[in-house]
Amino acid sequence: MDKSSVAFLISQIHSTDTLNQEISTESKRKVFCSITSVSASEWFEAGRNGLQAELRITMFAFDYHGEKIAEVNGQRYSIYRTFRSKPDEIELYLEKKAGI
Repeated sequence: MDKSSVAFLISQIHSTDTLNQEISTESKRKVFCSITSVSASEWFEAGRNGLQAELRITMFAFDYHGEKIAEVNGQRYSIYRTFRSKPDEIELYLEKKAGI
């Protein structure tokens, strides 16, 4: 599989400051992957569940650490579903959400 595209996986760490206010810090990692559109059946099923499926990223499974946000071509997406397609590969399904 061609993994010549680049995406960024973003993890968020939540902590509190001295005033007990929640602070969110982001960490961004580059991963090599294959980026495709979601299938029609995935788009339809996601829509039935109130999601707006847009992209599928296929990458090496050991590169994924449970992140919930991905950035592709400067756009941020929420990772709403993962699927282990092969023992060494994982598919991330992305939707565009406001405010992420």
